[in-house]
Amino acid sequence: MAATTPINGPVGVVGSGTMAAGIAEVAVRHGFDVVVWARSRESAARFELRVRERLSRRVGQHSARESPPPGSFVVTSDLAQLEGCDLVIESIVELLEPKRVLFAQLGSLLPPSAILASNTSTLSIGQLAQVTEHPERVVGLHFFNPVPRMELVEVVRALQTADEVIERASAVARRLGKTPIVVADEPGFVVNALLFPAINAAVRLVERGVASAEDVDRAMQLGAHHPMGPLALADLVGIDVTVAILERLWAATGDPGLVPAPTLRRLVAAGRLGRKAGQGFFRYEERG
Repeated sequence: MAATTPINGPVGVVGSGTMAAGIAEVAVRHGFDVVVWARSRESAARFELRVRERLSRRVGQHSARESPPPGSFVVTSDLAQLEGCDLVIESIVELLEPKRVLFAQLGSLLPPSAILASNTSTLSIGQLAQVTEHPERVVGLHFFNPVPRMELVEVVRALQTADEVIERASAVARRLGKTPIVVADEPGFVVNALLFPAINAAVRLVERGVASAEDVDRAMQLGAHHPMGPLALADLVGIDVTVAILERLWAATGDPGLVPAPTLRRLVAAGRLGRKAGQGFFRYEERG
């Protein structure tokens, strides 16, 4: 039986993109009251419409066996509305300085008992913690896209993070129906540190003519029992996002194997960004 989550107040979500929407949706469905901050009133209105539509499509799936019932959900463009939250999960643009500015603001706004988490996939939790008054309550909560379907959450421990915060953050992940693993604050954590070098290696195999993109993916599906090949996965993640993550990992580690393969850069330059553009390594009938 899952442990009771040691969070008494609402959960805050900062951001208005795909990941923020998924986190907010899952939190509401699992009984949390959620306050979402978006930068402008216009983006707040669009975000609220998107999440409420997704929540309404799942109403019929709710049963009496689910406990607790769905929580409340509000969206605001006023950062001060997050003041009463026991946990705030940041999911804004994947750039260090905007996140540090936000963490400094949230650090002075939230009570010392509140947990301040980042959904970053590659950036240092320790560097975010440095700008807050209570760095011991800063943790990484790295969800995966699409959040409602993906089971894993990486709970990232910076050097400053208190053991109690790791335990509470892990309990929140379990309450959300996820499986948490505790990882150190290292570039790429676990999943991305393994995944994106593999994607880059797969692209280089195609570049060298070892096999076609179709056969590289087929080899990993049939030979390694992967549900999706690395190049189809790059299309799903986004070729531009793949390049950005590889560049961050390369900058952090100096590993020449992480320099993005030339084909990735050519695809970005051509606007072939994967599923969201209708074409990447493969063609797709519909965008998105």
